[in-house]
Amino acid sequence: MPEPRDERRADFPYSLAVSSRWQDCDAYGHVNNVVYYSWFDTAVTTLLMQQRVIWLPDSPTIGLCVESHCRFFAPIEFPETVDVAVRIARIGETSVRYELAIFREGVDAPAAAGHFVHVMVDRATRRPAPINDAHRAVLQRVCWSA
Repeated sequence: MPEPRDERRADFPYSLAVSSRWQDCDAYGHVNNVVYYSWFDTAVTTLLMQQRVIWLPDSPTIGLCVESHCRFFAPIEFPETVDVAVRIARIGETSVRYELAIFREGVDAPAAAGHFVHVMVDRATRRPAPINDAHRAVLQRVCWSA
């Protein structure tokens, strides 16, 4: 597996275009670091909703983020549209580890890369819930990194 800085778009089977907003920028004129985490969450949740692994408002299970990490390599500014790329590194009994990278338009090296871990839980009890075989198959088909 390459170092995060050496990842390329082709290493990720799923991506979502996201536009920066004026309010995303900090006093230094670039998108603030906390926004990158929001983009990670948006890409993962969009993927899960598109594939009907979760849905709102009555999905019996939902994913709770229990860990996230990001390394920053290049600034993103307003106005820019970036691609938030996703792949799955591991599917456990109740958890999924996603690897992500953010790519600027026309650039094949990431501006940032990181990971995001979901634990799937019962919506009502918030207790861990097994990932069912159908959802596991969808995730493996859509964005497995193996």
